[in-house]
Amino acid sequence: MFTGIIEQLGEVVALKKEGKNVHLSLKSAITNELKIDQSIAHNGVCLTVVDIKDDGYIVTAINETLKKSNLSLLQVGSKVNLERSMKIGARIDGHMVQGHVDQTAICTDIEEEEGSYRLTFKHEKLDNITVEKGSICINGVSLTVVNSKDTSFSVAIIPYTFEHTNFHAFKIGTVVNIEFDILGKYIAKMFINDL
Repeated sequence: MFTGIIEQLGEVVALKKEGKNVHLSLKSAITNELKIDQSIAHNGVCLTVVDIKDDGYIVTAINETLKKSNLSLLQVGSKVNLERSMKIGARIDGHMVQGHVDQTAICTDIEEEEGSYRLTFKHEKLDNITVEKGSICINGVSLTVVNSKDTSFSVAIIPYTFEHTNFHAFKIGTVVNIEFDILGKYIAKMFINDL
């Protein structure tokens, strides 16, 4: 479990394909605090550390993960939002995030609003829902939904979050990972099963 509060940006330094899997090598300021078998969210995707060397570490993304997320679009030099799993007994500053990306979305608008940013995203209509003032996780970042529609929504972002995550590199057309709120997913599932 995660909270959607990004600790660091990691940088992809190598990609190695093996069958349908991709081994991602990253470097980060928190590498020296990691251990093998540890779960870390990469752009919101929970991946396991399989090797550590100097200031770099390796995680593996399987085909299912690559199909559901934007990890298949990463290149050497890409910046990735990183968060280690939450500690029991610590404050949850964001919301309960599983690290299980539901689908991707596309950034359709970026507006600067006198000190903050409003980003709009469009996604394919599946069984997932957003609600006004509900939680959403974008590239691993816990955010609040505004302007909720069936296949789109916006979020308002403070400058700190914009500058300290990979959001500052977003453009129109950027593909992001979306994890919808777990409570909303359960409610939607119960509602659909009752029809």
